[in-house]
Amino acid sequence: MIVIDGSTGEGGGQVLRTAIALSALTLKPIKIINIRAKRSNPGLRPQHLMAVKAVANLCEARVEGLKVNSTTLTFKPSSRKAGVYELDIGTAGSISLVLQALLPVAAFAPLPCTFKIRGGTDVAWSPPIDYIKNVFLPILNVMGYKVEIEVIRRGHYPKGGGLVTVKTHPISRLKPINRVRRCDVVEIQGISHAVKLPSHVAQRQAKAAEDYLKSKGYHKVNIDVETYELGKDPHLGPGSGIVLWAICSNGCILGSDALGAKGKPAEVVGREAAEGIVRELESGMCFDSHMADMLIPYIALAEGLSLIGVSNLTLHALTNIEITERILGVKFEIDGKEGSPSKIGVKGLGYGP
Repeated sequence: MIVIDGSTGEGGGQVLRTAIALSALTLKPIKIINIRAKRSNPGLRPQHLMAVKAVANLCEARVEGLKVNSTTLTFKPSSRKAGVYELDIGTAGSISLVLQALLPVAAFAPLPCTFKIRGGTDVAWSPPIDYIKNVFLPILNVMGYKVEIEVIRRGHYPKGGGLVTVKTHPISRLKPINRVRRCDVVEIQGISHAVKLPSHVAQRQAKAAEDYLKSKGYHKVNIDVETYELGKDPHLGPGSGIVLWAICSNGCILGSDALGAKGKPAEVVGREAAEGIVRELESGMCFDSHMADMLIPYIALAEGLSLIGVSNLTLHALTNIEITERILGVKFEIDGKEGSPSKIGVKGLGYGP
């Protein structure tokens, strides 16, 4: 049994999600200790329980230690499954983070899977669902893995209540990816939303972002504004946010986002996201800092050599690399250092079910 120390690297939930996903894929039993040891509230939280339960369903795993605040977990997978699953994280636990654990496993399931997940779609410290849908999934599609996401209802902190349907189409092998430096920006797209709030909030976020981007020389900007009539808004809310993504001529996509908060002007929210995408683009690399750690397990599983350029090598990415190397036995090569634009390469396993 492989023992994973949950205090490795950034010492948060990423260690758990990656370890559980790779255990389920390889059918290797693992034990995780010191779960989320570097967080102020260490141990499993409700969203982590749901992620583990969901992955366990896909590989008929026996799990020990699955309770809130547990710092030790044993996960013993037995065989791969597929099906339709309904998951309720409760509160505003991040749907995107649950998907980080589920999607690698579902890629090699025996049949397509459908997940109906309730929780948070736009919450702090996790990628918004619009980032997953419009930045991450197109890259997975390049690698041959098709995933569809429908956002039925948004969920913000603290009430949650978001609802997302996810459909996965399994594959026999993942294609490698070789994208290091970006080419010219073709267009910057985005979605600005506001729920249980006046419609002008989303409009002001979008305008502030567009004005800033144009001042920096990016003139082809297309930001959709998503609003609801106050009396007919189906969300629990309130909440707002904006996600931007830059599409480059060589297929690179880089993203950035910002969340609204009480007392935070809509103009600040919009400008924050725009400043973020400009910083990502100024690196000259093909992928943004969030994409780096999310792609690590996939390029390790792909068939052949992958080489990616990331705008900022984060501790999250380095942690994911360490866990992936430990479970899969691959070896990553890094040209760069934490906090800087870097290249990440690996000869993938060519994994298949």
